Amino acid sequence: MDSADTSQKGSYITNLVRSASPAHISSVDILSRRAPPEEASSPVTFNSFVEKDTAKWPAHIQSLAPPPSIYFSALATTRGNAGGFENQYKLEHDFNLELAKAAKANGIKTYVLISTANANAKSSMGYMRMKGEIEDAVKAMDFDHTIILRPGLIAGHRQESRPMEAPIRWIAAGLGAISTHYLKDPWAQEAEVIAKAAVSAALKAQNGELKDKVVYMHGSEIIQYGRTGWKDLK
Repeated sequence: MDSADTSQKGSYITNLVRSASPAHISSVDILSRRAPPEEASSPVTFNSFVEKDTAKWPAHIQSLAPPPSIYFSALATTRGNAGGFENQYKLEHDFNLELAKAAKANGIKTYVLISTANANAKSSMGYMRMKGEIEDAVKAMDFDHTIILRPGLIAGHRQESRPMEAPIRWIAAGLGAISTHYLKDPWAQEAEVIAKAAVSAALKAQNGELKDKVVYMHGSEIIQYGRTGWKDLK
């Protein structure tokens, strides 16, 4: 299992798989610009490739032997942190696809992409268009299984500063206090729930329980897989 991790959702995925039982996951390889938090012990073999020079990441993916069966991509940043949309596009689109090509070349079977709601390659909005272009390009690579999660607003605390989202997250928290199921879940999901949905769907694909080559997961499916359908991997 391989994970490209630069986001809060990626951190949750890492924590879930590194603490899983070997009956579900035998080993984990993570690529990150920052060292993951230390854990006292992990029941699975855990390999961390920490490299700020991301140009070295594709070669590392292709060097993994035997190749992982699942690849998770949670690469994400903000326009502000990237220094403009052009730089954001280079990371989230160009680099994401470079890593996906390396994963495909090494024989990885299942690709899991954390995208966003309303992603559309024909959108007039740059961010939504970029996300849609990533989805289309990954699908064209023809993995055995491609799982694309399209969460809405990421509720709860964010690691990266996103002041424009803060009032909306506050509204989501307030509505969730009244009724999580009816007022928040359809349009806002926590990062941990999204991560659980990603891992759960990937393991179902690995076990032959997902028949479709391409699976989209929107708000309701993310809630189903990440909360009501989630089974502890320990």
